[in-house]
Amino acid sequence: LCPCLIYGAYIFLPFDAPLLPTVSARLVYTLRCATFATFPIVLGMIVSGISRLCSSALEPFGELHREVEIHRTYVSQSVHLFILYFFNMAVLATYLPQELLKLIPLLTGLFAISRLIFWMSYAIGRSFRAFGFSMTFLPLLAMLLWNLYGMFILEPENLLS
Repeated sequence: LCPCLIYGAYIFLPFDAPLLPTVSARLVYTLRCATFATFPIVLGMIVSGISRLCSSALEPFGELHREVEIHRTYVSQSVHLFILYFFNMAVLATYLPQELLKLIPLLTGLFAISRLIFWMSYAIGRSFRAFGFSMTFLPLLAMLLWNLYGMFILEPENLLS
């Protein structure tokens, strides 16, 4: 489903990436796009704090209620996946040709939407969370494989430069 979503958005959304000739310009563009991927994490932190305030726990360090635990786990996992996403996206931006740089904001949007889907499905039940997690993890895995391919096969002479 993820490749179909990305391909459809790439073809039908009417925007192009700006001209980014240098590596530093591409990294700044990636950093700006990654800012939008933090929206689900910040929203999760807010909801987690509100649910912790509204829970009827008398002991602040006691056992957490299910509602509080869901939001805390979501925020923790999202931060870990965002770190992996951001580093893979930064490396990906250096290997993509100019005409494919439109993928950077598209992958950012997919990350944000898939984290929100994961959060909703995780709140419904733990058995439903696989769809949202796979929408986050599989594009991340594809980016990692493309980055390794780019580093070791396409440009092995520039591996450490």
